[in-house]
Amino acid sequence: MSPRPAVRVGVLGCADIARRRMLPAFAASPDTEVVAVASRDADRAKALAAPYGARPVQGYAELLADASVDAVHIPLPLALHAEWTEAALRAGKHVLAEKPLTDDPARSAALFALAERSGLALMENVMFVHHRRHAEVARLVAAGAIGELRSFHAVFCVPRRPADDIRYRRELAGGALGDIGVYPLRAALHFLGPELEVLGAQLTEGPGFTVDTAGAVLLRTPSGVTAQLSFGLDHAYGNSYELRGSEGRLTVDLAFTPPAEGAPPAVRHGPSGAREVPLPQQDQVAATVTAFAAAVRAGHAPYEESLAQARLLEAVRRHAAAG
Repeated sequence: MSPRPAVRVGVLGCADIARRRMLPAFAASPDTEVVAVASRDADRAKALAAPYGARPVQGYAELLADASVDAVHIPLPLALHAEWTEAALRAGKHVLAEKPLTDDPARSAALFALAERSGLALMENVMFVHHRRHAEVARLVAAGAIGELRSFHAVFCVPRRPADDIRYRRELAGGALGDIGVYPLRAALHFLGPELEVLGAQLTEGPGFTVDTAGAVLLRTPSGVTAQLSFGLDHAYGNSYELRGSEGRLTVDLAFTPPAEGAPPAVRHGPSGAREVPLPQQDQVAATVTAFAAAVRAGHAPYEESLAQARLLEAVRRHAAAG
């Protein structure tokens, strides 16, 4: 049996996530091949495309017109996601778009509907959900490792970046919620289900900034399990979640960006003390590429969790604005 042809991928833009993570993963995977890199700047496209033997393309529309491209990765700022995702879908390309897909649940729903009608895969690039360690944590909780689940806590905070970083630019839809708050929010959805309700939220603009640089959110499920989330772009580093039950708790460090090898185990804290619980090791970037290639071949990517995430993001902004 002959091997399946690789999915031919083009990249719209030269963002850091494409350069450091996605392009190397696409090139390393037997399921994908990097064939083109587009930038508004011809020299930047040429420099980023060269290591992969890909074609440099000046202009995003030019890449979308290339019939040899099957699928595109869109690592552009949030403000440009909807425009170029729609353009790519209308050009017949499968799409892996950086998270969040949009900041408007109605717009996200329209894009997923367009992809469905077109027989195309549209996938939001939330990589940690493809790592097997979280499935193992969910299995442990379901098996009663901590008794009955009572609450979920998650934090993702990073130190301040340079002042000209796009995450701090309002015109590009920057801010902590969309850039980094989406991780603990998606984790809460992943473990607690799609019926989460926002009880309260706070978004804070740090001194000298015009976007939110910190936030906190309180949610609950219909059965009363609560989720407390915090995130920020001007903080000491934090990257973890905890599931607390009636008989113990499980904590996971480096939850959202674990290394491909050497990720820490979970820790179960119970009446008899703390013990480490091994979790699977995996390269979550490679796992994401594998999942995307499979979705391309199927002509469909599951999107229900992404839509629930979009609705929660809107609710968080609404609650925060209302004080």
